[in-house]
Amino acid sequence: MKEKVTTQPKIKIRKGDLVKVIAGDSKGQQGKVLEVLVAKNRVTVEGVNLVSKHTKPNAATPNGGIIKKEAALHISNVQLVDPKTGATTRVGRKLNADGKLVRVAKKSGEEIK
Repeated sequence: MKEKVTTQPKIKIRKGDLVKVIAGDSKGQQGKVLEVLVAKNRVTVEGVNLVSKHTKPNAATPNGGIIKKEAALHISNVQLVDPKTGATTRVGRKLNADGKLVRVAKKSGEEIK
């Protein structure tokens, strides 16, 4: 019996990128990517998609209570913000002068650092 091989598409958003939420409850908010969950196709964005988490008292939080925490968003619901124009853009890949493959913004052609 043959095993089904599934290939993971290339994720174009990385930790530290500035992204804008384009769909969902947090639509229109911008923030920095804190982590990318490749296996689940999700990203956690700073200050976006906040959920209330009930915590028991422990050493770190002696009183416990309700804390606000960022929850992961699906990667299709965020779009990279162009470093040159500040508008949302798709991501392409190009060879730079050194012959290295770099990410570029489709709208402005600007290299993404």
